[in-house]
Amino acid sequence: MNTKSTLILVLVAIVGAIVFSSAYFVDEREKAIVFKFGEIVQSDVEPGLHWKIPFINNVQYFDSRVQTMDADPELYLTREKKNLVVDSFVKWKIRDVHQYYTRLKGRKENARSRLSQRVNDSLRQEFGRRTVQEVISGDRKQIMEVVQKVMNEEAATLGIEIIDVRLKRVDLDPAISERVYQRMAAERQRVAKELRAQGEEVAEKIRADADRQREILLANADRDAQIIRGEGDANATAAYAATFGKDHEFYNLYRSLNAYRDSFDSKQDLIIVDPSSAFFKYFKSSEAAATN
Repeated sequence: MNTKSTLILVLVAIVGAIVFSSAYFVDEREKAIVFKFGEIVQSDVEPGLHWKIPFINNVQYFDSRVQTMDADPELYLTREKKNLVVDSFVKWKIRDVHQYYTRLKGRKENARSRLSQRVNDSLRQEFGRRTVQEVISGDRKQIMEVVQKVMNEEAATLGIEIIDVRLKRVDLDPAISERVYQRMAAERQRVAKELRAQGEEVAEKIRADADRQREILLANADRDAQIIRGEGDANATAAYAATFGKDHEFYNLYRSLNAYRDSFDSKQDLIIVDPSSAFFKYFKSSEAAATN
């Protein structure tokens, strides 16, 4: 390679470097600021390919997509001086990159710090105007709209637009929640005791009615049994009387045999009676009959 070719290659390389350093590209998801010796000369750069003066101008890029600032849960006092644990987040993006850079140095951490402070102040003010019941029952949407409007008024001076403000979670302070749960448990226990007492009262009435019906049934059964026994005894007496009237001697024998059986039912039975008494009449008669 001769000297001329080398010179041409050097010139091409220099021109290429100058062209490369003179061109810059802005993505649709970005905003760019063009500086001249550290001073802003252009901030409304459209997306696409652009040119700048090498070594004099420099370009700084900023993300123009929607950003999320997820704040840590904070305690806020309501109108009744009760603490609520609120977890919120803010959606924002750069609206005016010139203001964003001059007011916040173009740093996301600065923007997050300012927004976090402002959202805390706004939420504290809005929660302080409402009761716990109002916050939980339906004022959350109104709170978010008011906070977003107030924040946008200040964010506009920072070159930022607030897209949305959301309350992810609103809970009672753990100590208050515990007391609420205890009151709820006590109320449920009171209702349970009341229901048990009512059930016991109904059960006692049912048991009393059942006992009454049982006594009535037993009394009726005993009455019917007495009637049946009386009728049976009357029939037996009539049968005995009829039998006694037909054969007096056989009736006496039958009664005596029953008396013997009942008196000597067990080997341990002992009776002391005069042998000549009428009790042994049929023993004697049977012995006399056997001897004959």
